[in-house]
Amino acid sequence: MSAGDAQSESGRSPSGPSLSGGAAAKVAIVDYGMGNRRSVEKALERVGARASISRDHAELRAADGLVLPGVGAFPAAMKTIRELGLDELLRECTQAGMPVFGSCMGMQLLFEHSEEHGGAEGLGLLKGEVKRLKAPGMKLPHIGWSEVEWKRESPLREGVGEPTFLYHVHSFVAQPNDESVILGAAEYGESFPAVVASGNVFGAQSHPEKSSTHGLKLLANFARICATRAANGKAQAA
Repeated sequence: MSAGDAQSESGRSPSGPSLSGGAAAKVAIVDYGMGNRRSVEKALERVGARASISRDHAELRAADGLVLPGVGAFPAAMKTIRELGLDELLRECTQAGMPVFGSCMGMQLLFEHSEEHGGAEGLGLLKGEVKRLKAPGMKLPHIGWSEVEWKRESPLREGVGEPTFLYHVHSFVAQPNDESVILGAAEYGESFPAVVASGNVFGAQSHPEKSSTHGLKLLANFARICATRAANGKAQAA
């Protein structure tokens, strides 16, 4: 499949994730004022999730999973996230086992530190740094479709299909301390982590909501991961 083929399949929706009994997964998009929040919400709804956009701590804690979007500069994003107390909330939810998915710059925010604009501390949910993409003689930001080479199996990539094309817009990339968290890699001047997964923490450097069938499938799989955890919690409480 080419990138064009991926775009042409945008009319096909992956099957929606649901809990036992027919309830859809509740996925909350963390609202800190940056990122394609409404586009992500629509994409999640399209794959069958019950999506909401919120910065309310109680509502975020009540979700089955969280999506952290991101467009713009890392330091500005973290400043707002800290001011809203969302950094501690995200760490709390992650430690409690809630699935968290970072999209585009949101994936970068999962890491410990970025060198962008003089540097800033990140959420530290994954160990590693965010550094400028090394692409000598090539235009930055990197804008366009890139093929993702999968490194291992994961529920997040189940049924995505190969070759996989995702749509990217970025100038910085994550460099994990532990390369085993890299689920898929792409290339633009250098190889970079395109998708990461470690325990209940996931991320995609691309914009899944703009990546047609393959991106929608990633979001559907994440919502299914959220639904499975929620169903297991309900079973244990019964």
